[in-house]
Parts: sequence; C-alpha cells; structure tokens
Amino acid sequence: MHYVYFLQSNRFPDQFYTGLTKDVEARLAEHNAGKSKHTAKYRPWRIISYHYFHDADTALAFEKYLKSGSGRAFAKKRFLKS
Repeated sequence: MHYVYFLQSNRFPDQFYTGLTKDVEARLAEHNAGKSKHTAKYRPWRIISYHYFHDADTALAFEKYLKSGSGRAFAKKRFLKS
C-alpha cells in the first residue's frame, strides 16, 4: 500500500505538510526526529489524515495534485483545519 498523508505542527498549528510513504507511523517518527529538512523546524507533528492507494502511480499523482494550487485549496477545504 502507498499512503498520502497530512501532518499538522503541534507548535505551529498553521503549518501543514503533505507527503507520500509506505509506512505512515514510521514516517511520522522520522519527521518528529528531525530527519526531514522541510519539517524539522516545525516539529513535533501529528497526523491529521492519510489516504491509501494500491497503486504507487496513483498515490504519487494525488500527492502531486495536493501540492498544486488547486490541490492545496481542495486539501484546505476538505482536510486541513487549523
């Protein structure tokens, strides 16, 4: 399975992150350990939503969409509440 996930910073609730992984809990632990330069300064993080896909290409396309302008607007309306 492939997961697209949303994180929200506990210390900075207006900060969100969207990512792609095969193991959501392990990836969250990496973010909270500071192993990602993009998320280290906003840790700790919490999972607010994740969505699984059987197909890696579909998961990657969904993550890419969510990082586009219209995808960010969609995610903000549907998933990201500060």
